[in-house]
Amino acid sequence: MKNISVIGAGTMGNGIAHVFAQSGYTVSLVDISQEALDRGMTTITKNLDRMVAKERISEEDKNSTLANITTYTAVAEGVKNAELVVEAATENVDLKLKIFKDLDEKAPAGCILGTNTSSISITKIAAVTNRPEKVIGMHFMNPVPIMKLVEIIRGYSTSDETLQVIMETSKSLKKVPVEVNDYPGFVANKILMPMINEAIITLHEGTAGVAEIDTVMKLGMAHPMGPLQLADFIGLDVCLAILKVLQDGYGTAKYAPCPLLVNMVTAGKLGVKSGEGFYTWGHKTKELIVADNFKK
Repeated sequence: MKNISVIGAGTMGNGIAHVFAQSGYTVSLVDISQEALDRGMTTITKNLDRMVAKERISEEDKNSTLANITTYTAVAEGVKNAELVVEAATENVDLKLKIFKDLDEKAPAGCILGTNTSSISITKIAAVTNRPEKVIGMHFMNPVPIMKLVEIIRGYSTSDETLQVIMETSKSLKKVPVEVNDYPGFVANKILMPMINEAIITLHEGTAGVAEIDTVMKLGMAHPMGPLQLADFIGLDVCLAILKVLQDGYGTAKYAPCPLLVNMVTAGKLGVKSGEGFYTWGHKTKELIVADNFKK
């Protein structure tokens, strides 16, 4: 397997394209927006430049990685030679189902269709295709070039052969693949999102402030960053979407999103991507500045 197509040039998509290209794969990066493709390639170039500066890779490695990536705005053209497609679009069920119907029609018959979904059922996605045995979850962690884990999610009809190919492919990227079963949130988000939601509830109820909650979790639980800071990085809209998948999938109130989270997303306070969430962003320093609404 050498020809990979990545659907979506956003944060996850460009990261996935980066690691495949750096591992010697020929990558087609596909997005309907040329602007998104340009931003994605700029991000990849900056990340590679950072790796060169830290002497983790050579200038030659950087150039060969970039040479391995070709961008497309037309799906049919971008997937025509693909042996594996990895979809990395927004975490929206209807959008993903539409994309997979399209991919099933346009990708070669033997092509494996992977999705980077962080919570949506692989079985549900596979059901809209004529190749459910070749549909699988590949949930990369952000930032993709740095994080080692890939959750490999097997849908109800995913074949043993598809699973084995994707496990080996993930290892070729110097990642650590972990096989999990197809239940809402899989493992990572079934555990992580209730923790983030509980941190937001703790803030909402007035038990402690933003900085205090994050400090307790960093210094007391040895987390590299606090749950509210992490939520800002993930995107509060993404956190809300995943919690709704968990709530619907398990049918229990314990996954119900905190009203404060719902209100923040409604107000457009999405975290890093919008410039403000629990903290403010865009001031170009590593200092954490609590958003005005949460200052004492």
